[in-house]
Amino acid sequence: MEELSVTDEDHLARPGRLAGRIAVVNGAGSVGPGWGNGRATAVIFAREGATVVLTDRDADAVKVTAEEVRREGGTAHTHLLDVTDPAAVADFFAECERAHGRVDVLVNNVGGSRAGGVAELSAEDWEDQLRTNLTSAFLSCKHVVPIMKHAGGGAIVNTSSASGLRWTGAAQVAYASAKAAVIQLSRVTAVQYAPDGIRVNTVVPGQLHTPLVEARLAAQRAGGDVEALLAQRQARIPLGFMGDGRDTAYAALFLASDEARFVTGTEIVVDGGMTVRCD
Repeated sequence: MEELSVTDEDHLARPGRLAGRIAVVNGAGSVGPGWGNGRATAVIFAREGATVVLTDRDADAVKVTAEEVRREGGTAHTHLLDVTDPAAVADFFAECERAHGRVDVLVNNVGGSRAGGVAELSAEDWEDQLRTNLTSAFLSCKHVVPIMKHAGGGAIVNTSSASGLRWTGAAQVAYASAKAAVIQLSRVTAVQYAPDGIRVNTVVPGQLHTPLVEARLAAQRAGGDVEALLAQRQARIPLGFMGDGRDTAYAALFLASDEARFVTGTEIVVDGGMTVRCD
């Protein structure tokens, strides 16, 4: 039998794993330079042939992501969107369907944590955390599912957090509760709409080195000492190093692609082994 070989030219000639797909990435901006989850997902999906429709509530941040996509020869469309606003989300998906005819992939990447246990956190902050981390995903799923049903199927990837699985070093009860609920939102939606060809899965990132560390977390948890916070986080990871947004994005890419055609209602944990260690 003749041995098959794969050359660089063969690789370049093959279509991408998302070629021809329309992929919406919510939270596609970034709080600073580097690979946040949303920005990495947008760029990697575009590299794999998707037309990416990028949303964020920060116009400048999502513009930078779109410019990176276009710099690499990809196609990106940007929308300023507050994914916690029911009317705005409904209008966005209606516009998206008019403009593109369908939505093949949805990635819900919006989130943010606030410190505090049940005794310390205000009721207002509790509601805000649920709205930001859970309701945002619910609203986008709500409005994309009818579009996907009409088109004969699609893939939804929701982003949770290791905090939704276990204690990760700080009391953030609302964030942890919301991210745990995102996993169950995905599971229930996956079962209900499986007959319609819609797959729903969750990526669960651990303590990655994303721009959020420098922009916000170091001030909140380490008195502004970025290196100290990075050392604390890395010490929890059995692999001995921290990933970044690209690791989340590659997991999302698998779940969005036809390679995951038999995968629905489950999670991929991207944490270097942190959530399964005992100490």
